Amino acid sequence: MTTEPNPEAAILTNIMLMVFRLNGRLLEKGDQLVEPFNLTSARWQVLGAAALAGKPLSAPQIAEAMGITRQGAQKQLNKLEEDGFFEQSINPRHQRSPLYVLTELGNQTFAKAMALEAVWANGLVIDLSLLDLKNTLQTLITVYGRLDSPVPKKATQA
Repeated sequence: MTTEPNPEAAILTNIMLMVFRLNGRLLEKGDQLVEPFNLTSARWQVLGAAALAGKPLSAPQIAEAMGITRQGAQKQLNKLEEDGFFEQSINPRHQRSPLYVLTELGNQTFAKAMALEAVWANGLVIDLSLLDLKNTLQTLITVYGRLDSPVPKKATQA
């Protein structure tokens, strides 16, 4: 016999499914939004990690900040560096893991992308209440934090 989710768990399951669909749409629309700046959503995400940190970061630090794999971050960093958005600098803490510094082009491009994102976001929040948005954010933050706990290895028998 399988374990049935309680009502809250059933709603959470629907939220998780919606987050998966939302992620796909955000990546698709994000690609369209930043395409004029020679970016993709993945490249924009990596630029954003460095810009929001306000200091040079290593590939593992960028990966952790954005919830992506180190290999994924490194792939995007290589492309972004090749296109002039980043420069490498020596990491005094780890010789084989350089720090990545936004160039002037990187900073300017991120600022332009975020200005366009603000216009987009302002349109998306029309008729949504600030309280609902804050509650949604808080719920997602709480669930995110709980994902650090181990996942079950088998269903419990009822």
